[in-house]
Amino acid sequence: MSKNKTRIESIDILRGVVMLIMAIDHVRDAQHKGHPEATDLAVTTPILFFTRWITHFCAPAFVFLSGISVYLAGMRRDSRELASFLFKRGLWLLIIEVGVISFFITLNPHYSYIILQVIWAIGGSMILLGLLITMKASPVTVGIIGFVIFACHNIFDILAPGPIDKSVAWQLLLSGNGWAGEIPIGKGHVINVPYALLPWTGVMFMGYAFGPMYHQAFDAARRKKILLNTGLGLLGLFFIFRTINSYGDPEPWSVQKTAALTVISFFNVTKYPCSLLYLSMTLGVALIILSRTENCRNRLTSILAVYGSVPFFYYVLHWGLIQVITITLFFSMGYTTNQIVTPGSAFFFAPDGFGIPLAGVYLVWVTVIVFLYLPCRRFSAYKKANRQWWLSYV
Repeated sequence: MSKNKTRIESIDILRGVVMLIMAIDHVRDAQHKGHPEATDLAVTTPILFFTRWITHFCAPAFVFLSGISVYLAGMRRDSRELASFLFKRGLWLLIIEVGVISFFITLNPHYSYIILQVIWAIGGSMILLGLLITMKASPVTVGIIGFVIFACHNIFDILAPGPIDKSVAWQLLLSGNGWAGEIPIGKGHVINVPYALLPWTGVMFMGYAFGPMYHQAFDAARRKKILLNTGLGLLGLFFIFRTINSYGDPEPWSVQKTAALTVISFFNVTKYPCSLLYLSMTLGVALIILSRTENCRNRLTSILAVYGSVPFFYYVLHWGLIQVITITLFFSMGYTTNQIVTPGSAFFFAPDGFGIPLAGVYLVWVTVIVFLYLPCRRFSAYKKANRQWWLSYV
């Protein structure tokens, strides 16, 4: 039996914004190969850096909003049911990350290169949150734990943990390895962990602690004030600590040969693994947007809310569509089946010299998000009108 479900528009709007912006980075990763690295100060340009930098805001907002969504889902379940749901949903996301998203990124059917990104971070964080919920941890307790992780994980940039920092567990949970290192898992297969789990878990825990503010009994004006002040506080923390240049990010900024490059250096914070200043900068802006979009109703916000109401559905489809376009470009540019595999590379359809200019990246990005609007709108309407159990996993 169908039953309409009420959604919180401001959450869907923000999530829609970050989902659309995120696609720019994924198109750039797939189709801007052979061009300068966006964050390399020796070769980047302001527009190239901005193309990368604007997408920094996506993952933190996505993970934080996932924490809020977990709390809202828990309002319809007791603690045992919620913990069980989180364990199953988390495991499902890990399976999708390894089995589907890694393939979409590499187009490698041998799965010799597995990448653990934001879906792994969300799935793993849900499992850890489920463990706390089984121990009857309150949202306040979860939030305190999350904030401690958020604020203190960069202390290991100063205090080296010793031999443990070379272990697989350490790389999976805390240090990651960016895109430079790999964890061998035998027979020519490796795992890359750009998203070290625990810092992102801290973000989800803090989102869960903000969840009670979206209870119907909570005063809306107070909620907006808390969101705004918290966002401004995080931005203040970013600017203060980035200016001091001593804690919160392993890569200090420095004066460059031009003013533009100096500004780029200042904002070129570390995402892999995510630093305190990276999270403060991005979450600060996200919370301000969240506070400003309540009761904001117009054609644009309605479109954004469509994408934001079906984030997992959109995420999987957009990767698939991007890579369909990549393969189409590959053959249309004259490459042959003999060039699908590049010696020494785990990425298929990425021969030396393949790629499109930055203007082409933006054109493909617009094509992707426009093409996916109608499927997202239809699936969003279906989810709102139905309550089948599997819809909680899509």
